Amino acid sequence: MTITRFAPSPTGYLHIGNMRPALMNHLLTRKQGGTFILRIDDTDLERSKEEYVDAIKEDLTWLGLSWDKIERQSNRLARYDVAADKLRKMKRLYECFETPTELDLKRKKQLNMGKPPVYDRAALSLSDDEKDALRSERGQGHWRFKLDHERIEWIDGILGNISIDASSVSDPVLIRGDGQYLYTLASVVDDTEMGITNVVRGSDHVTNTATQIQMIQALGGLVPEFAHHSLLTGPQGEGLSKRLGSLALRDMRAKGIAREALISLMARLGSSQPVELQSNLDAVSDGFDLSQFGSAPTKFDVEDLFPLTARHLQSLSVSDVVDDIHDLGVPEDIAEDFWTVVKDNISTLNDLSGWWALCSKGAEPIISQEDSIFVSEAMALLPERPYDSETWSNWTSAVKVATGRKGKGLFMPLRLALTGQAHGPDMSAMMPLLQVIKAKS
Repeated sequence: MTITRFAPSPTGYLHIGNMRPALMNHLLTRKQGGTFILRIDDTDLERSKEEYVDAIKEDLTWLGLSWDKIERQSNRLARYDVAADKLRKMKRLYECFETPTELDLKRKKQLNMGKPPVYDRAALSLSDDEKDALRSERGQGHWRFKLDHERIEWIDGILGNISIDASSVSDPVLIRGDGQYLYTLASVVDDTEMGITNVVRGSDHVTNTATQIQMIQALGGLVPEFAHHSLLTGPQGEGLSKRLGSLALRDMRAKGIAREALISLMARLGSSQPVELQSNLDAVSDGFDLSQFGSAPTKFDVEDLFPLTARHLQSLSVSDVVDDIHDLGVPEDIAEDFWTVVKDNISTLNDLSGWWALCSKGAEPIISQEDSIFVSEAMALLPERPYDSETWSNWTSAVKVATGRKGKGLFMPLRLALTGQAHGPDMSAMMPLLQVIKAKS
């Protein structure tokens, strides 16, 4: 059975970058009828906050990504203790005492010599007395996993055959000097003990995957199938890292972007398949295929979500949005007519408020100087409310006879005077909704 996980750190809000592996792992699991685990990576007790845990759950629920099981790494520290002790006994975990400054100097020296900046394993040559002296001077050291210097190979679900020489990679730090377990150890132990079968994540984790494969094997676990998706860039190919804070899911939700639009785009972005707007996750899952994704950096433009959101809204009936419409104060007896008239002229549900303000309070008329006399003559011919679907046609016909105007010269000045906009719904349908017309006063 397929078992996947999404392991966010509760140190901030979910954004488009970490939403992507959450969605891909979820779709893979649902397509194969497996188990999807939400695993909160909260080993950093200082930076992890409960408000972010709640926000992560809220965002995933909004997307429709349900989890079958939830785990918290802060509840599993004893399991990491056991794994660390096992690796120490195997001589695969060793204590190091270099300061960040000393490590930086070593890296710079290696680079100047044309060598890869790989940790030199100097700590392995320390005697017990030297370690005791360093602990007295600097406190507890940090712990590194000793890699076997051999090639690490796997068939990646997106990237294909991967081969990395372990000697070109530094032994990863698994435990900080203050005793905090880092992501690598916690993730490997969890993946092993939870029986994770598939891991989909960003291509920036490829080197991590190589080291984790050796760790999983050392701990006696089964290596999952890995797939590394491309990294997102901005619309001009620029890095997204500095903009991710502005691409939080909660901000997109506040802008009115529909989850159906977001999921439909992100399920295909970076693949050879065209983006298809889907109304539910089952349909998205059915068409999801990891093998169709490529390795090239993938451009993401938040503006692409608005046309998709508009298309989704156009497919909805008034019953789907009745709460949003009632919240605006639209009377129940005209709610359906209001939605039918304006839904093809909105990008998000947030746009509804502007249209209802136009209908209920009237629009600021736009009247050019050359049209002012014409509009005054036309407004004098406008009948009193209530208006119906024939009002616009009957009125403009009367205005045409009285003024001799026709075509765009007739209709556009009147639209601008009544709605303050050059574009919008058909005026025959719009007229019955107009409760106030400022141009007449």
